[in-house]
Amino acid sequence: MDRIGSRLAAETDSTQGVENAAIPLDGQDDHLDAEPSALSRIPAELTNLLELDAFYQEDTQALWTYMRPKGRPSFTPSMLADFENWQKLISVNFGRDKVPLKYLILGSRSEDVFCFGGDLTLFQELIRNRNRKGLELYGHRCCKILHRNMNTLNLPILTIGLVEGAALGGGFEALLSFDYIVAEKSATFGLPEIMFGLFPGMGAHAFLSRKIGSAAADRLIVSNETYSAEQMYDLGLVHHLAEDGEGQHVCQEFIRKSERRHAGLVNARKAMKVSWDLQLSELTRITELWADAALQLSDRDLKVMNRLASAQKKLADAA
Repeated sequence: MDRIGSRLAAETDSTQGVENAAIPLDGQDDHLDAEPSALSRIPAELTNLLELDAFYQEDTQALWTYMRPKGRPSFTPSMLADFENWQKLISVNFGRDKVPLKYLILGSRSEDVFCFGGDLTLFQELIRNRNRKGLELYGHRCCKILHRNMNTLNLPILTIGLVEGAALGGGFEALLSFDYIVAEKSATFGLPEIMFGLFPGMGAHAFLSRKIGSAAADRLIVSNETYSAEQMYDLGLVHHLAEDGEGQHVCQEFIRKSERRHAGLVNARKAMKVSWDLQLSELTRITELWADAALQLSDRDLKVMNRLASAQKKLADAA
């Protein structure tokens, strides 16, 4: 089991604390700031989001964004609101005759964690209150964000997920909507929902079945195993591996090497998505099945979910 998986497993079975801290970029953000001429056309709202840090790199026309969660590194309603605003602001302010954009990169500032996925504390509350509508609305919000990202916000750009830690549950699902994934070798991936009687309901089935086939997707979804970046690379889900601490550099190298073939890559990805024919309605229908399944969880299942949520919270509180 990987380092993060081992720590979470230990926390789930006990109550031991572990350390976690925000990742400093060691001054690397300096070269991501745009020149004043570009910044003057970027709305202040984009750089003032509560849980997302955005930096525009003018020479490569790249927008780098890092999740900076308030508390547990998961997709809380407030984090989802930031992503909704982030996507809207990019769609409105970037593109032809606006701020030029070729690459959109998403990473995380949480130490050893890309994202733990869904808001397990919220899920428990909604389930205990038999609030199916709340579960469905949460899932629909996630699906809309992922579907817009899959379609690159209708802009001629390439999207890149930068993974420098654990990508679990919805964090893994979110990455599947990106054109490319760059992962450091210590990064890990997994879908732990089956351990508390549920399944990943915001994209895993739809994306994985198209990317690696339905049989391999099912095996991965129900395995409750943690996978290494190298294993994900062998499956074709991770596109570029990086040594630890070199993820941002590998992204920069990918961008540099892609410059002369950018249009070809954009259109190749667009053609691939035509063959997928992945409609938003498919994602939301699976989410509705997920909401129904969530209401069938037993008290024992909810206790397992609670232990996992507590383990994640302790990692965040130690930051």
